[in-house]
Amino acid sequence: MIDFCMPSLGADMAAGTLVEWLVKPGDHVKRGDVIGVVETEKGAIEVEVFNAGIVTELVAPVGTKVPVGTVLARLDAGAAERPGPKPADAAPVAATIASAQVTAEPIMAPVPVSPVAAPTAVPSVVTPPLRLPAAVGERVIASPAARRLAAERGVALDRLAGSGPGGAITLADVQAASAHAPHSLRPTAPSPAAPAARRRGFDQAAMRQAIAAAMSRSKREIPHYYLTQTVEVSAALARLERLNRDRAPPNRLLPAALLLRATALAVAKMPELNGFWEDGRFRPGDGVHVGWAIALRGGGLMAPAIRDADKRSLDELMAAMRNLVGRARTGGVRSSELTDPTITITSLGDRGAESVLPIIYPPQVAMVGFGRIVTRPWVVDNAIGPRPVISLTLAGDHRASDGHRGGLLLAEIERLLQEVETL
Repeated sequence: MIDFCMPSLGADMAAGTLVEWLVKPGDHVKRGDVIGVVETEKGAIEVEVFNAGIVTELVAPVGTKVPVGTVLARLDAGAAERPGPKPADAAPVAATIASAQVTAEPIMAPVPVSPVAAPTAVPSVVTPPLRLPAAVGERVIASPAARRLAAERGVALDRLAGSGPGGAITLADVQAASAHAPHSLRPTAPSPAAPAARRRGFDQAAMRQAIAAAMSRSKREIPHYYLTQTVEVSAALARLERLNRDRAPPNRLLPAALLLRATALAVAKMPELNGFWEDGRFRPGDGVHVGWAIALRGGGLMAPAIRDADKRSLDELMAAMRNLVGRARTGGVRSSELTDPTITITSLGDRGAESVLPIIYPPQVAMVGFGRIVTRPWVVDNAIGPRPVISLTLAGDHRASDGHRGGLLLAEIERLLQEVETL
C-alpha cells in the first residue's frame, strides 16, 4: 500500500486546498496520471501520481486545506499488474471521505460569492470533462476544475464572465452561476469599484506573501554570488530573422527560444550548477529541466519546468514556452512542472529592465537572468558602432559552485549566442 501525500509545489508552500478529485476508489492509475486539482496561492494545479496501482481510498475531503506531506489518497501498487478493474468492495466514495481522518481545516472560498455549500463528497462516478463550445471568434479561458464542474452542472462557459486572471473562469464563477442564475444568462459582473483582489480568482496578497517568504528564505540560507556579462547578439537576431522570414506570426520564434536553448546547452556542461542543495549536500539533477519564470496576469510569478531543454530544438522550445505561459495564466499547470526545475531562467523581455539580479529559488543552486536587448556602442575590428547587446547574469550558490565555474557558464552561453548556427 502506498500513501500519496500532498506535494510541495513551492519553496514555502505549507498547505494546499483540494478542490477536486478526478478518480474514485477502484480506478487504475499509472505514473503521470492527474488524479486531483489543488489550489495554492498561485492558482489551480493539477496533481499527478508517481506510482502505478489501484486507488483504494480517498483520504482528504474536497474543500479542505491539506498540509504538505499529509496523505491525500492510498494506492495498492501490488495490484497494478492485475488486469481489469478491482471489484468495489468498499463503501461508496462519500462514505469513505466522510470517515476519513484528515488533520486539515476547512477554508473559505478565496473570492466572495453568494453562499454555496462546499462539496463534502466526491461523486461516485467521475464523468470525463466535456469541451463546451466557445463563443464565435472567442476562446473560453477556464481552469480545469471550472470546466469539469461546468460539464457536470450543465453550465455554458461561453456565457460566464470570469473573475480570474485575464478574465479566466474559476471554480467559484461556475458555482455561483449554477446555484443562483439561469444557465442562459450572464452573471452580474463585479462592480468596477470593487477591490482588484475581489475580482480575481486568486488572492494576490497571499501570492505576494508566498513569493516573499520563498525569497526571504533564499537570501537567508543561500550564500549567493553574482556574475554579470554583456553579450553582443547581432548574429543571434540575424538568424532569427532568417528563420522567421517565411513563417506566419503565430509560428515565429522569439529571442527567448535562443536564450533558453543556449543556456540549457551550457548548463549541461556544468552539472554543479544544475541540481539541488538538500540535507547539507548537492544533489545533481536527472536532466536539464529549465524553469521558465512567467509573470501572471494580475501579478505574481511561477516558474514551471521545460523538461530536457538541452535535447529540444528551437521550435520545440518555443512551442513549450507558449504552452506553459498559456496554462500558467489559466490554471492548468501540473504539479511535476513545479517540482522538476533543476535551474531557473528569468527573462525580462523587450519591455523589461536592462539587467536583473536573480534570487535563487530553493532548493535549486543557480538562476540565470536576461535583461532587455538594447543598442549600445560596441567595438568591432577596432571600430565603434551600434550593436544590439543583452545583459546576462548568474546567481550561484557558493555551497555548490564558485565564481570560476559560474564564469565558465556565462562564457559558454555567450559563445553559443555568437556562434548561433550551432543552436
